[in-house]
Amino acid sequence: MASQKVKEPIPHMIRRYIMLFIGASLAAAAIELFLVPNTIIDGGVIGISLLVNHLSGINFGILVLVINLPFLIAGYRRIGLDFLFSSLFSIVALSVVESLLKGISPATDETLLATVFGGLILGAGVGIVIRNAGALDGTEILGIIVTKQMPFSVGEFVMFINVFIFGWAGFVLGWEQAMFSILTYYIASKTIDVVGQGILNETKAAIIVSSLSDEIAEEIGNELRRGVTMFYGKNNYHDTDTEVLYVVITRLEVSKLKAIAHTIDPKAFITIMDTQEVHGGRFKTSGH
Repeated sequence: MASQKVKEPIPHMIRRYIMLFIGASLAAAAIELFLVPNTIIDGGVIGISLLVNHLSGINFGILVLVINLPFLIAGYRRIGLDFLFSSLFSIVALSVVESLLKGISPATDETLLATVFGGLILGAGVGIVIRNAGALDGTEILGIIVTKQMPFSVGEFVMFINVFIFGWAGFVLGWEQAMFSILTYYIASKTIDVVGQGILNETKAAIIVSSLSDEIAEEIGNELRRGVTMFYGKNNYHDTDTEVLYVVITRLEVSKLKAIAHTIDPKAFITIMDTQEVHGGRFKTSGH
């Protein structure tokens, strides 16, 4: 008997989209009030959009949406339709808020202050978006797609792309601004890590304890297309046998995994752990 798709509860969805809007707004504020006035960029699609905007004058919000769109469409089968809608909403919110902030005086004209605080606010915004099952940057989605057939991890692929972006920035903006941009990217990355509780790691290991483990395992297989390993354990407190699920997922799938488990069993106990390396199965190794 085929299982029905688990629907996200409406209150949870509303809260998640509010957080997506807050995250996108923070990212827009960092870009328009700190980075753009001081000719600093970030990595990925945001960095490319800022460079093209600097060279051509094309609206930054439009560039972010247009450049991200092919990546999102190409990756929706891999990540899921919910992720596609969440990401589109976040990117549109980023574009709209960034446009509304145009004309407002920059927060600072000190390049170092703009680098540090712009990176912190941008990282906080992106981290909130990712934590709520969305994305503002299509390069990582592209990395998830192409590295299935390549001997590289997603992180290595994204870093490879960013080397060219910051190299381009050196020629366009000057090498000093490129160095400030690299520092902004580093600060933003670390802030994303803090805000998202370690979500910069490419893969996570999840342990789920539930009395409805069969239903949860089946839905994870259907929705995330992940293999689930089942262990048999003993609940010491209640002196009863229990089933424990173990699954490895990408950071972009953490929110959806929790939604699946808690929709089926609100009392499910979930532990999310960082993984250093994953070998075999559907994942590329993250190291050499």
